[in-house]
This record gives sequence, C-alpha cells and structure tokens, in this order.
Amino acid sequence: MLNRILGGFIVTSLLLVGCGTETNSETGTTPADAPGANGVVNVYSSRHYDTDLALYEDFTAATGIEVNRIEAGADELIARIQSEGEFSPADLLITVDAGRLWRAEEAGIFAPIESEVLSSRIPESLRHSEGAWFGLSTRARVIVYNKAAGVPEGLATYQDLADPAYAGKVCIRSSGNIYNISLLASIVSRYGSEAAEEWARGVVANFAREPQSNDTGQIRAVASGECQIGVANTYYIARLKASDNPEDNAIVDNIGVIFPNQGTTGTHVNISGAGVIKTAPNRDNAIRFLEYLTTESAQQYFANGNHEYPAVAGLPGSDALQSLGSFEADSLNAGELGVHQAEAVKVFDRAGWK
Repeated sequence: MLNRILGGFIVTSLLLVGCGTETNSETGTTPADAPGANGVVNVYSSRHYDTDLALYEDFTAATGIEVNRIEAGADELIARIQSEGEFSPADLLITVDAGRLWRAEEAGIFAPIESEVLSSRIPESLRHSEGAWFGLSTRARVIVYNKAAGVPEGLATYQDLADPAYAGKVCIRSSGNIYNISLLASIVSRYGSEAAEEWARGVVANFAREPQSNDTGQIRAVASGECQIGVANTYYIARLKASDNPEDNAIVDNIGVIFPNQGTTGTHVNISGAGVIKTAPNRDNAIRFLEYLTTESAQQYFANGNHEYPAVAGLPGSDALQSLGSFEADSLNAGELGVHQAEAVKVFDRAGWK
C-alpha cells in the first residue's frame, strides 16, 4: 500500500498485482499484468469500515485499476468537490443515508449515468430515477423493546410510538440525527406535514428522557430498563450480537425487535450509495467500479463487514442480521427521503423534538 498526496489530502492507493489471465466472472474483465495498468479511480468516501478496503483491493486485482481513496464526512466531501470545481480529481462519491445523497445531488456534483448492469441489479426504490446515484446497501430502522417488561401491547407501527399508552417509555436520538430526519421525511412524503407533526408531538410526549447518545445508546438504555421502547438501525443490533464481547451479547439478549408497519407500508429502510461526479477525470473507471460494487462478492462485503442488507435482491445478510428475522421493506423511493428532508427538520422543530 502506498501513500500519495492528492489535492492536499492523504490518499491511500491500494495496489494488488492481478493474478492469472482468466476473465473475472463477476466484473467481466481480465486482470492486468500490473495494478494501475488500466488507470485509476478516485473515490471520495464517508464510509469508514475496514472491510471496504477489501472491496478496493479485489477490484484492483480483477481490473488493474488503482483505487485512490479520500475519507471524510459527507458534507465535508461535498463541499470539497464543489470548491475543487472542474479541477476536482473526484470520480465517485460514496456516502451513507439517502438524505446525504440528495444533498450531493442538490449541490450539482453528480452526473446521471446509464448502466444496464446497475438498473438490472438495484431495485427501483433504491436508485435515483435518472441515474444520479445508486443504493449499494440498506439498513432498516426498527423498534426495540425490553424483554423483561414484555412485548408492548399494540405496538406494531411507527405511528404507535405516539400512542399515549407509551408515555414515559420511549428512548430515541435527537432530531438532528440524519436517520431520524430520513424516517420523518418518509412520513411527510406519505402522509403530509400536518400528520407528521402530530406524530412527532406524540412521540415527544412519550419520551422517557431527553434525546441523547447514538443508536447503540438507545439499545443499551432499553436493555437496562431505563426505557421500555427504543428505535435503532438494524446494523447496530447485529454488531452487538456478533461481538466477541459477552457484555454486548447480553445486551441483545435483553431486547426484542419489532419490524414496524408489516402488512401496510413496510419497514423504513435507508441506504448507503454512490454517484459519479460530473467532472470525473476517470468516468469510465468510475462506472466500472460502481458496477463492481453490485456484484455478489462486493455485496457480501457490505453484508458481513458492517451487517448491512445487500441492495441487490436475493442476497443474504450476515448471520447476525438474519437472526433478527425477515421483513417487508417500505418501497418508497429513497430519493423522497432527501426531497422532504428540509420539511422534516421544520416539523421536528415545531414539535419540540430536541
């Protein structure tokens, strides 16, 4: 692995020598004699998982295309690409949450692409209607409850979280959290601002404590009995379940999981995704890399590395994720989560959700 300076950032160039001359069945490419022989792809990513490194390495081994990577927060990367303008070296932006993909789209940094590979592999609800971005993995936002207290009677939907029957029992993150913003944006999209505000006010009235901590904090609070009910993304639960630390396993043993809105709209899901930058100096390689990320082997890295659900239909999640159960996902297009993001923030403010 070799470091080089790219536009003022330290960029990690992942180099692997391609082996053999056989064609890779997933990428449809023949490994080059040496990495970099087929050029480079410059990836700006707000994902920070170690298993993502294996994705880059495998791609280089299969194609000979060298992957240069910059990691930072999504908003920082979007601003950087904007400031770099036409001279930006960025080919691809990878980030988490549909709301952040929408922010990048609104910033005008994506260039829509046409790819039969991507259109056939990624469900319509998980990609931009005109090809500006594509979902690569998903996570579901679920309700967790304290097992010792029992399954909360009548709790089956997100709407039920506002039921006065659960006053003083709900723990959830702040209104500034992007996962909560996207959840509320989905409610705004389906039912309108007035209904969304009524729901948010009801949830606020049911708080067991002021919003604080992250999703893991909500899970711990429910497991300890501080709260009876919480809301968290599935991969946080699966991480604890798959942990080598018995204390983490015990936390999961003390909670139950409800996939909300089954039989109606389905459980809210969000995505990690990527889009090609409009000024990409290596556009063809960027598309090639994006298509690679939807192959079965790459999708399994997402599934097993961070306990996310593969975006490609029919592929399994990790063992820990599958143990949570199967569910019907909301078919609302992920783009709606971005479109209604600003209104969701206003609704939170009006509802007094801190």
